[in-house]
Amino acid sequence: MNGYYVAVDIGATKIRSALFDISGRMLRKTVTSTPRENVDAVSHKIIETINSLVSIGKEIRGIGIGSIGPLDMNRGIILVAPNLNLRNIPIVKPVEEETGLPVVFVNDCVAAVIGEKTFGAGKNVDNLVYVTLSTGIGGGVYVDGHLLQGKDGNASEIGHFVVDNKRNLKCGCGGFGHWEAYCSGRNIPRFARVLIEEFGGDRFDKSYLMKSCEGDLNNLSPEMIYEGARRSDPLCVEILNEINDLNARGFACTINAYDPELISVGGAIAMNNPDLVFEPIIENLNRYAANRIPEIVITPLGEDIVLYGAFASIREFDLKK
Repeated sequence: MNGYYVAVDIGATKIRSALFDISGRMLRKTVTSTPRENVDAVSHKIIETINSLVSIGKEIRGIGIGSIGPLDMNRGIILVAPNLNLRNIPIVKPVEEETGLPVVFVNDCVAAVIGEKTFGAGKNVDNLVYVTLSTGIGGGVYVDGHLLQGKDGNASEIGHFVVDNKRNLKCGCGGFGHWEAYCSGRNIPRFARVLIEEFGGDRFDKSYLMKSCEGDLNNLSPEMIYEGARRSDPLCVEILNEINDLNARGFACTINAYDPELISVGGAIAMNNPDLVFEPIIENLNRYAANRIPEIVITPLGEDIVLYGAFASIREFDLKK
């Protein structure tokens, strides 16, 4: 069978799109910033990137989209995009109407775990979880070979596991104490500011962060904290210990809920700092996990994992028609 597919990864920071042939070979890829100005801007940007990919005149059979959530998969919308400060974002209807092509729409981490099982480390695994530590935190899950989706497509929103009831930081979704509210790329600086206040301002005055922030904690970024920890700055190390303890709790909740054989991990926070993120999580899991601890690896598919899963989703839908 001939033909091509477009895969789209809607992230909180970037929209990635790619053109695949039917065998799963990625032919072209584009990356652009995710628009935040209004709910229609997201679908307009997706259509724009699709048009740029298919301008070479190939026969496109369908479009697979993996998206940040929570979603209403049946209505084809993003219900809440906490990291974009937008709600009820239409995706499927405008893309189908503009392109005339079928669209498969799933949570981005559901797409990622499909990609991992189809093309990555989970090919021979029936009980598999994918975890992303990125702008947000999310997951995708197979149990006994069955992909978990849920009534709205949000069965594995692990970033909203409650991991803290002491500080009860408010998550972008509106809940309190959620994993994402502390350990995601968007929220690490906010959590660090809370910790610095707890530790005492004099600690900041003497730290690596004082110089890198130019004295203004509003300039704080995750990269500064990880770099400071690499330099053995005591404040950065202590902040990171708190973050990694909550990461271990989140991973333990994931293990206790789904009992996987394998957890694959992606996202910029994890992939850019494996020594400071990945290893401490594994070291601390015995404190919190009730189930046997599975193998935990960094995904071999890197930042393209959602694209591979979105492609696999639309190809499967198309071939079953």
